[in-house]
Amino acid sequence: MKPVRLMRGFLTVGSWTLMSRVLGFVRDALIAAYLGAGPAAEAFVVAFSLPNMFRRFFAEGTLNVAFVPMFSKKVEANENARAFAEDTLSALAGILTVLTVLSMIFMPIMVSAMAAGFIGDTRFDLAVHYARITFPYVLFISLGALFSGILNATGRFAAAAAAPVMLNVILSTAMVFAHFIGFDVATALVWAVPVAGAAQLAIVWGAAAKVGFSIRPRLPRMTPELKKLLILAGPAALAGGVVQINLLVGRQVASFSQDGALQYLNLADRLYQLPLGVVAIAIGVVLLPDLSRRLTAGDGAGARAAYNRAFEFALLLTVPAAVALIVIPEALIGVLFQRGAFTPEDAAATALAVAIYGLGLPAFVIQKVLQPLYFAREDTKTPFRFALYSMVVNAVAAIGLSFWIGYLAAAVATSLAAWGMVVLLWMGKKSMGDNVAADKQLRYRAPRILISALAMGAILYVVQIALAPVFDVSRLIATVILIALGITSYFGIGQAIGALNLRDIKSSMKRGG
Repeated sequence: MKPVRLMRGFLTVGSWTLMSRVLGFVRDALIAAYLGAGPAAEAFVVAFSLPNMFRRFFAEGTLNVAFVPMFSKKVEANENARAFAEDTLSALAGILTVLTVLSMIFMPIMVSAMAAGFIGDTRFDLAVHYARITFPYVLFISLGALFSGILNATGRFAAAAAAPVMLNVILSTAMVFAHFIGFDVATALVWAVPVAGAAQLAIVWGAAAKVGFSIRPRLPRMTPELKKLLILAGPAALAGGVVQINLLVGRQVASFSQDGALQYLNLADRLYQLPLGVVAIAIGVVLLPDLSRRLTAGDGAGARAAYNRAFEFALLLTVPAAVALIVIPEALIGVLFQRGAFTPEDAAATALAVAIYGLGLPAFVIQKVLQPLYFAREDTKTPFRFALYSMVVNAVAAIGLSFWIGYLAAAVATSLAAWGMVVLLWMGKKSMGDNVAADKQLRYRAPRILISALAMGAILYVVQIALAPVFDVSRLIATVILIALGITSYFGIGQAIGALNLRDIKSSMKRGG
């Protein structure tokens, strides 16, 4: 994939992901307005986190890390990629069906592992009830990830990137409709989750069939390719497990903290997930199959170019987003969530967590650039070893700091662990040679991107103070002014000092359309 086509892929996936994340804010704003930070809201956070946790094992671990590189190489070598995909689908469907049944039976134990602080109050029973309804989502979304991997590996990004939009559309519609007819909003919300998962699966399954991969599950069989997949996926799934342990530690700390703490962290997570999702998902979806194909073809120079443009793309969008989250979190949280049952005190508590996550945002995204360097070489053990080290950092920081700063310890620990992971991945790539070295363009633009973002942050800080009277009249108008000023100043300064080239960006967007 040429650099322009690679950037086009980033922009295609990024655009759809941005739409999904914006609609995700609509969804979370509705949850905050209808449920506030009360028991139903916190129970839903736990219930929805459970299938998403296992989704990261199977979708982001087994499929993205192990299946996509293997499938991409089979497509490149014109081997029997369709049979391999069908075998993978059959095995995955069988494993997920057993997991779903067992989880429904042992759900109280699973909820206890997620939020032991709920035990003994109404939130625990609510979380168990909600989780039994939402858990089948993991079956639909993980199977959907397989078809998304097929589409991404064949260079067709739009359908896979568009499918997640359905989740937020269906959940938001369910809440609004339930409120309109006087039905319990929380009940409508949890039932909408598996419905949305089925809709997402239908979209990507149909899209894969249209490009020649109409596959169906059958009785699973162990083939040499499937055995190799499982060997590669094992460390990747374990690495995903380490990440989930980090999240569990954070949730446990929050569940023993002040009321509403889980919802504060959840909403803060949603805000920093906007740039993280747009950039990191775009990079992960496009870069890994491209690197795998280039390494199979022996194209070291092309692999280096792909890695450098991905790193540049990550810095270009992530660094200014991180600065904005640190400088104006109160404005962003206020306009997004402060309404209805979500009070100004709730918004202020959430904004503190947002600023801390902002400090870790670049690390979260840089990980997504560095990890494919290992995965494309079918090395899943090294990232797993590094993930274990980050788990120790996270646990020590989260538990140790919780006695002084409460729920904020979870955010601090997550950011520290992310930067530790980046350092390890960066040091570990040295043995890969010149194919992972920074090229002249990246070395020139990276420091200028940082300067542009810091200048933007200074402007936002000063203007936010000047806009205090406007905030008293309309938070929305004042925040829109800040966001518009931030975008304009960043790209304007960046263009002036050579951090970016607006003409190249516009060209890629036009070609992507």
